[in-house]
Order: sequence, then structure tokens, then C-alpha cells
Amino acid sequence: MRAKWFKSIVAAGILAGCAAALAAPNPSRDGYQTSVPYAILIEAESGTVLYDKGADQLIAPASLAKLMTAEVVFDQIALGNVSLDEEFVVSTHAWRKGGAPSGGSTMYAPINSRIKVRDLLHGLVIQSGNDSAIALAEGVAGNEAAFARLMNDRARELGMTKSNFTNPAGLPDPEMRVTVRELAKLAQQIIHTYPEHYKWYAEREFTWNKIRQQNRNPLLAMNIGADGLKTGFTKEAGYGLVGSAVQNGLRLIVVVNGVKAEKERADEARKLLEWGFKGFETRTLFAEGQHIAEAKLFGGAKGRVALTGKGEIKLMVPRNATDRITARMVYTGPVRAPVKEGQPIGTLKVWRGETLALEVPLQAAENIGPGTTTQRAFDAATEMVINLFRAGAERL
Repeated sequence: MRAKWFKSIVAAGILAGCAAALAAPNPSRDGYQTSVPYAILIEAESGTVLYDKGADQLIAPASLAKLMTAEVVFDQIALGNVSLDEEFVVSTHAWRKGGAPSGGSTMYAPINSRIKVRDLLHGLVIQSGNDSAIALAEGVAGNEAAFARLMNDRARELGMTKSNFTNPAGLPDPEMRVTVRELAKLAQQIIHTYPEHYKWYAEREFTWNKIRQQNRNPLLAMNIGADGLKTGFTKEAGYGLVGSAVQNGLRLIVVVNGVKAEKERADEARKLLEWGFKGFETRTLFAEGQHIAEAKLFGGAKGRVALTGKGEIKLMVPRNATDRITARMVYTGPVRAPVKEGQPIGTLKVWRGETLALEVPLQAAENIGPGTTTQRAFDAATEMVINLFRAGAERL
């Protein structure tokens, strides 16, 4: 069994300046209160968590699941498997379950009609059409079940380890569950990876089949710089919203869910965004290319490999606060040689007070080849001793 080493770096030296400049109670616990049961606010570029409440609780997503549907289709387009001008058929199933007869949100696509992917995506993004979601799923994967597998496979690729999707429209299902933290991660992915498609989330209306419908996102009309993304509601899930706004070049993403009323959903999401824009500023923790930590190397020409991030590592911190900032690098090792520069090794986790505020992938800062026979033999002996010690400890 391979030994597991967990290396840590505590916020001394490099982070000391930031720690000294921070004060006051943790804003996620004491500095801000919201009535909604599940909420998160993050800075879109770094992913810094500014506020979280029940962020890892598994909950029903309602139509917020359509963000995952959109991401899968966007990814298929990027891979060249689907074209925006390709036409998908609106099946009897899609029409009955998601169209006019269903009584839910719909783009009113006629049964057996052929509709371009770009129009189905507009119906999904702007009108939250259940019929467009099902038609896209059937066009991409053949049926909803196969598409749900694509949704879950893609979610895991994006690091969404808890969420589970069972249908493309977000219709009620006891097995369909997400967390607001992972919805924020999903929004971040869509914004950064598909800017040409993300702009559709800001469109105020869309007309299809001579029926004009307004975008359901209330943030778009609030003059706060909002340009996306999605609302949702079922009796089980309550009212939910994934939103994003930009002010002075700073983009924030907010997610709320389980809200009791439509107006409360809009008001609480807006308040969270405004609080984030006014109350935080950006600090640089590590410069681009700066060596952040080292990982134990097995069988290499060196015993350790230096680690760095991709570009600068920044953190959003409350203005005029003194929360302690600590950082820890976590990896499973020892890492086996050879390693290549840029090879993913571990994760830097940064806490602001008790809040896990930032997680950043770390990579090897250099190339290190295999060591001599003597070096490899010494490393093997060392690992064997560690494994024996661990096995003995586990039996105690």
C-alpha cells in the first residue's frame, strides 16, 4: 500500500502581511445575515468564498439543473460533436413532458418540429423551457437517461463530486440533488469557458413560435451589473437563483436556494451581491511563478519537488478586518518520479478565519528525472518502513 503524506504550510512569512491586515469576526458567520437557508457568494476569477451558509447541503435544484444541461451542450459544441445550426426534433415525449401540455416553463416548441440548436439553447437559457431541455438531451444523447449520465460524467470532470442529475430539465426527482457550492462552481465554469454563449444569459427576452417571453432572472433589471444566470422553483426546492454581476471590473457569483418567496429570492440575492462589492478587496497571496511549497518525491534525482500555482494567487478579504489567514497544501504522496513541469500535484487550501475561502490547484515548478539505483532503493526502503509503521498503528 502506498503511503499517504499530507504536507501543510501555515500562514507565516508570505501570508503574515495579509494576516496582520485583517480584523473583526468572520463575515460569513457574524458580519452578514441572510434569511435564505442555502447561499454562497464567490469572486468569479479566483473562486474566493465571501459568504456561505449551508453551502454543502444536498438540495433539490429545480430549473437550476438546466445550467448543467447547458454546460454539457456547450462542451459538445466545443468538441465539434454538435453544431449550433444543427436541427433537433421535438419529440412527442419532449412536447408532452416539457411543452405546452405540461403546464411548466416552456418555449412552446410544436410537436415534431425541427429546431436549430442555437434556438433550443435560447429557449433553455432565456425562457427556461423544459421542452428545449428535453429536446437538447434527446438530440445529443438519444434519450434523457443517457444525457443524465453525460451530465454526471461532466460534473465529475468539473470537480462537482456531490451533485447528481437525473434529468435535463430539473423536474422533481428524489435522486436529483446539488449543492449551492457546486452550482457556483458550475456558473464559474460557464462564464469563463463559454463567453460567446454566456452572453445569452443577459438577453431580456426571446420570441419563439410568435410567443415573446421575458427572461425570468430578476437581477437583470436591478441596475447592479447583473448579466446572468438562472432561476428555479418547485414546491420541494423552493425558490432558487444563480446570479452573476460585474462592478468596476470585479465579477461576483451568488447562489441562493430554498427561499420561501419569489421577492425574497430577488432581494436576498441582490443584498448579497451589493454586500460583496462594497465590503471586500483583493490581496495577492503568491506572485506568479513563486514557489509555494514542496512535495516529497519518490525515486527521483531530488528528494522533493517545488510547487507553484498557475499565475498569481489572489484572495478577496474584508476591508479593514483582522481575520487570521492560514494556508495548507494537501497532496497524496510521495509523488513518483519522473515529474514534468506543470504536472498537477496537490491543492492549496486557504482559510479566512474558520471559512475555507479558496482552493487552488498546485503544479510542479520543474522537471525532475528518475534518481540513481541507490536513491530509488533508499526511497523504497523508507516507504516500506512507513507502511509497516502505518499498518501497526492501524491495528492498535
